[in-house]
Amino acid sequence: MIYTVTFNPSLDYIADVKDFVLGQTNRTSQEALYPGGKGINVSMVLKNLGLESSALGFVAGFTGDEIERKLAQREIDTDFIRLNNGYSRINVKLRAAEETEINGIGPDIGQEGLDKLYAQFEKLEEGDYLILAGSIPNSMPADTYEQIAAHLQGRGIHIVVDATKNLLMNVLRYKPFLIKPNNHELAEMFNVELTGNPMIAEYAKRLQDLGARNVIISMAGDGAIFVPENGEAVFLPAPKGQVVNSVGAGDSMVAGFTAGSAQGLAPEEAFKLGVATGSASAFSELLAEKKDVEKLLSTLPAPSPVE
Repeated sequence: MIYTVTFNPSLDYIADVKDFVLGQTNRTSQEALYPGGKGINVSMVLKNLGLESSALGFVAGFTGDEIERKLAQREIDTDFIRLNNGYSRINVKLRAAEETEINGIGPDIGQEGLDKLYAQFEKLEEGDYLILAGSIPNSMPADTYEQIAAHLQGRGIHIVVDATKNLLMNVLRYKPFLIKPNNHELAEMFNVELTGNPMIAEYAKRLQDLGARNVIISMAGDGAIFVPENGEAVFLPAPKGQVVNSVGAGDSMVAGFTAGSAQGLAPEEAFKLGVATGSASAFSELLAEKKDVEKLLSTLPAPSPVE
C-alpha cells in the first residue's frame, strides 16, 4: 500500500483576472477550486495512473470538510486527523499579467495530533510506501521528518522524502528509499555552483553516500538525473512540449517513480515513468492523466550514463 502525508493541506483557489489593477475592484474571468498540498498531489496522480493510496495528514474546519469531499469525489481514500481548532488553509493563486500567490497558514498541530499520526503509522506493513512531501508547519517540530524516519526504522517501509535543506539532509541517515531535490536545491544543500551533468551527478552521489538509496535530481526543461542503488548515474532529457503549469510537476515525478517501483518495474524504467509523469503535469492545466503519461513515455529514450 502507498501512503502519502500532507501536514498542511489546502484548498487552492485559482482565479484568472484580465487587466488586474492593484487597489481597485477586479473581477475574475475564470476560477477553480482544487484540493492542494504536495502529498495530496501525489495521491491524485497515483489515482490517475490507476494505483490506490491513502492520504494522511491533518484537516480542520469547513475547508477541511471540502478537502475531504473533493478527494472523495475522485475516489481517493483519506484518513485525515481532524483538528478541533482553526481551519485548513486556503491558497489563492491569482493569474493575471503576472502570477501572484497568497498562501494561508493553516491550523496549529499540537502533540495530541502528532500522537494520533504516529498511531496511524502502526498499520503500515513491510513493503509499504510512505511519502513525506512538503514543508513542516511552524506549529510542528522542525525535525518531524527525522522523527518519523527514526520511528519507522527497521520495519521495511519504503520512505520517500520530497523536501529541501535540513528537512531532507537530516533524514538521510535513516536510508530513505527515494529523495528528489531539484538541481537548485542540491546546489543550496552543498553551497556550490553546479555546472554540467557530471557535477550534478557527483553531488547526487554524495546524498547517496549520506544514506539515500535512490536519488532523482530534477532539472525542469533540462531533464533529470537518476542515481539508483548501484550508484551508476543516468540521465534523461525532458520530453518536448509546452509548459502550461509547473505546479505539481515535481510531485507527479515522485508519484510516477513510486508507481513504477510499486508495480515491480526496474529502477531505470520507474525513473522513465517518473520523468514522463512529471512532464505530463507540466504540459497540462491539471495533474497528469494516464493517457498523456503513456504518450510521453513512448517518446523517451533509454536513460544514458552520465560521464
